[in-house]
Amino acid sequence: MSKLEKLYSIIENSRDVGVKLPEDVIQQVEELEENIIKEEILPALSDDIAPRLEPIKRDLVLVVEYHPGEPISVALSRKAKISEIIDAKTLTPRSSKPVSSGEAPPEIPPHKPSKQVKNPTKGLRVTFTDGTVIWHRQAIDTFIETLRKIGLSRIPQVGITHMGYNLVGKKKRPPVPGHIWQHECDGWFIYSNISNGTKIQHLKEISKFYRLNLKIEEGKPQ
Repeated sequence: MSKLEKLYSIIENSRDVGVKLPEDVIQQVEELEENIIKEEILPALSDDIAPRLEPIKRDLVLVVEYHPGEPISVALSRKAKISEIIDAKTLTPRSSKPVSSGEAPPEIPPHKPSKQVKNPTKGLRVTFTDGTVIWHRQAIDTFIETLRKIGLSRIPQVGITHMGYNLVGKKKRPPVPGHIWQHECDGWFIYSNISNGTKIQHLKEISKFYRLNLKIEEGKPQ
């Protein structure tokens, strides 16, 4: 029996005998449920749903209503954002988007690589002292979500810059066809054209500056 199943059992048994559970037990159940959704369910949903939504060219919010033992209900809204839905908790970051050059890069004829790259990116995993784990298959997604949790508005104070641009700032670097310098997220420009090692170094600097004691590791989810 898993830890979550044990907690469910405690809740059910307590309800049967009319005992009100302490708030910390309920909190543990909620945290375990959220972790299962974030780490096991959402990645699978994203892999399946994202390609199917590509033909849609306008913003929308899909809300999934789930009740055990009942069919799933899905509602669609074109007016609301997740952050505007009362009591809604965002389990995945609002997708950051690369700052496009607005022009297609020039076509390059196929060529045979001089060497085989077996693992172009090692991935990134960040653990906060409150137990929150941020771990996506793409290191840039982990990097950006970690910065969002820390607070994008707090990052410029650390003083990290690239080519005269803050790691996180309001200044957009002029685009160049075929190059992505930044990702745009929540009205901020995040300098993203950096290596995995540099991402880790910056997160360590930010962690030290704010005394966050982040645990930063390399590796991809299986």
